[in-house]
Amino acid sequence: MPDKTEQEGAFDPESAARRIKAEALHLGFSHVGIARAGVLDHEGARLREWLGRGYEASMRWMPVRSSERINVEEVVPGARSVLSLGLNYYTPQPHAAEPGTGKISRYAWGDDYHDVMSERLRALWEWVRTEWPAAKGKWYVDTGPVMEKAWAQRSGIGWIGKHANVITRDSGSWVFLGEIITTLDLPPDEPATDHCGTCTLCIEACPTQAIVEPYVVDSNLCLSYLTIEHRGEFPSGLAGEIEGWIFGCDSCQDVCPWNNKFSRPTEDEKFAPREGNAAPTLADWIRMDAAEFEKRFQGSAVRRTKHQGLMRNIRAAIGAANSKDPPR
Repeated sequence: MPDKTEQEGAFDPESAARRIKAEALHLGFSHVGIARAGVLDHEGARLREWLGRGYEASMRWMPVRSSERINVEEVVPGARSVLSLGLNYYTPQPHAAEPGTGKISRYAWGDDYHDVMSERLRALWEWVRTEWPAAKGKWYVDTGPVMEKAWAQRSGIGWIGKHANVITRDSGSWVFLGEIITTLDLPPDEPATDHCGTCTLCIEACPTQAIVEPYVVDSNLCLSYLTIEHRGEFPSGLAGEIEGWIFGCDSCQDVCPWNNKFSRPTEDEKFAPREGNAAPTLADWIRMDAAEFEKRFQGSAVRRTKHQGLMRNIRAAIGAANSKDPPR
């Protein structure tokens, strides 16, 4: 119920923030924080430097709207607040290590997080508009010109680790992120502080040395990029370093002490592993045709790589396991 002041027509920022957070948790989000909307000066400078090094690889859409990524008022004129939402997706089942099995990044074991997050973000924004009809805004989940990780850190959800993923104190880095940019003027939370310390386990664990320095990932070398976004065959020498990963890569997250100590199983059954996803049998999957691919991965993030890309990844994993070039 609205506070008395809101019932009488006055907007109470503190009350509004409490109620929005409560509704977010009610809808199933595991984390919610608020940041003051504004220009991301420091983060924007780092983004420009990263792009200047060509670390976006073939993701040419990233430079196109970089000014909007840095200034949310270009996305929502009059923006005053950014709501950051997190959703824990961790399932405790370990990645398969048996010969002949592949590995899929844990986030893609179940239903596509875009669908799950979008449904809840839409519901939260509709609730906000019902409570405060004058509010304007937009919501995103990995689909718009928004620096999700920067806003997650500014809103107190977690800090950006040396592997460039957001780490939360109570769920590690196994969280999906989404945002609502709004004209509602809400009190901000304290930004998260970095707790990686001197640890470099993620850097050491990267199969292709894609974490070229703390907090900086070169997509050209990253297995997550190469097995999902990259089109065509792998660059020379990298196919042999695939280590069984056929969609994404969790190597840097699997060794993170925050994940090993503080991760907790998700309560969302939609992220439970679909049959075969946690331990795909490479010899069976290499025979998968395009029709079976579409059927098996309907509503799954794995569709992002397309049938041709998944077959390329499986060939590379088989070839690396046999210590020879993957078959053509």
